Amino acid sequence: MPKHSIHAATAAAALVCVAALGPAPSGAASPAAPSVGRSGTAAPSRFVPGPCPRTPEPIEALANARCGVLEVPENRSRPGGRTIRLAVAVIAAASPAKPAQDPVVFMAGGPGADTFDDIPFLVDSGLNKDRELIVMAQRGNLYDQPNLACPEVDRFNEQAVGLGYDAERAKQLMLKAVKDCRARLTADGVELGAYNTTENAADFADLREALRIPRWNVYGYSYGSNLALTYLRLHPEGIRAVAIDSITPPQVVTLPWTWTSTAEGIHNIFAACAAQPACKERYPDLPGLLTEQVRKLEAHPLTLNVTPPNGGKPVKVVLDGGALLNLIVAFTPRPKDIPAALDELSRGNPERFAQARAAGSVQKVGEFAHGLTNSIACGEWAPGYSESDVLKAGQKAFPGWPDTVLAQVPQLPFQYPVCGIWNVPDRAEVQRVATVSSVPALVVSGTFDVKTGASWAKGVARDLSRSTAVQVPGIGHWVVPQSPCAQRVLASFFARPTAPDTACVDDLEPAPFTIVPK
Repeated sequence: MPKHSIHAATAAAALVCVAALGPAPSGAASPAAPSVGRSGTAAPSRFVPGPCPRTPEPIEALANARCGVLEVPENRSRPGGRTIRLAVAVIAAASPAKPAQDPVVFMAGGPGADTFDDIPFLVDSGLNKDRELIVMAQRGNLYDQPNLACPEVDRFNEQAVGLGYDAERAKQLMLKAVKDCRARLTADGVELGAYNTTENAADFADLREALRIPRWNVYGYSYGSNLALTYLRLHPEGIRAVAIDSITPPQVVTLPWTWTSTAEGIHNIFAACAAQPACKERYPDLPGLLTEQVRKLEAHPLTLNVTPPNGGKPVKVVLDGGALLNLIVAFTPRPKDIPAALDELSRGNPERFAQARAAGSVQKVGEFAHGLTNSIACGEWAPGYSESDVLKAGQKAFPGWPDTVLAQVPQLPFQYPVCGIWNVPDRAEVQRVATVSSVPALVVSGTFDVKTGASWAKGVARDLSRSTAVQVPGIGHWVVPQSPCAQRVLASFFARPTAPDTACVDDLEPAPFTIVPK
């Protein structure tokens, strides 16, 4: 689902004009012979060395990386169609010893998030400790050509903090932003329907061949796990091992499905509080407290002037029931602080939630590829279901909550009207397919994940006959960067894919929750 990493991911930077890349820097990867187009009809793909992207904040690992672009067909089924360019970085192994010959390729969350922004988290998590790390921006992302960013939507998001989450004014402004973005992209010749998971997976298959890598390992999280599973299903050749984190199973991901994950994650957070005596005593009925506050705020929203967390002028913030829920889904505040934040809210102090809402008034305009998000959400997640199905799923997940809150998909408000504007082909049948494989796999979930519920990993693991499933207590979305234990498990998996060491998970417990005085 839309990126939902442990850092803020909607930011802006100028599109790097990869068409004008200069000569490859010394040490750049050698250009490979063009690989064969997978459909047999589109132009072949090739890797062209060039400079690394100029990121808004310097990324240390890129200083000595080998970079370039992968040139691929925009639509492999369209002979003579245009070519698009995807930004690639190959980051050297950190160990001075001889690195393993099988690198790891990363598949980011989102869809639509800036992949290069994840590199510091990957390096800090040890992904390149003893093997190369390969990062490619998924088609349409920042540093690609074309870039499916929607600055129009970013500017709407800045305004949205001062509107009701599901207000008619918010809906109309958002739909106008989406319409304007679509018109601009299509005027530039972008074929929106070609930005889908099938083509995305074929890009990675072509990348391995273009870099002349016999075998590699795959690590993907959130939407990247959906992509990794699709890639494994359609292009299994050359894959040594697959690790997936915060699982979005292709066969079940739909817009109504999101409610089950939200309910599971919140339930697990509240159950963990109830298992800690101090938390249970201080916050004895968190489910009831959350329901009470959602109902109260939806009936009587708070309008506040709030200074954003990083400073600046105060901004108008509207805090209603939908906004409250979506702040929790966005991990703002963090799970360990949610009981305290709800308690304070019930006592007339909305500061934690209001500050988190105000943070949305500052967007990094132009970095997040909302166009890729909409092409995948509308082509793969929305078809076959309706707004009434979303509402029914919400009512089942949170009985007694206001319908106005439950009618909007968590993190994707107004998505069905958006899809009516975005208008891409229905790809549900080709995408909603389980991946059955004997390739060694590691399946990692966090019990506090309110975006991709931990229990959904079980069905995926059953279909991967040589898989190891790990559930990390007390961790939310994108587990590995947040858990030293998960990092050790992942390292041992890549060292021994069929026998990873998972012992550190056995004694893990959620960290203590924040306790505020009565």
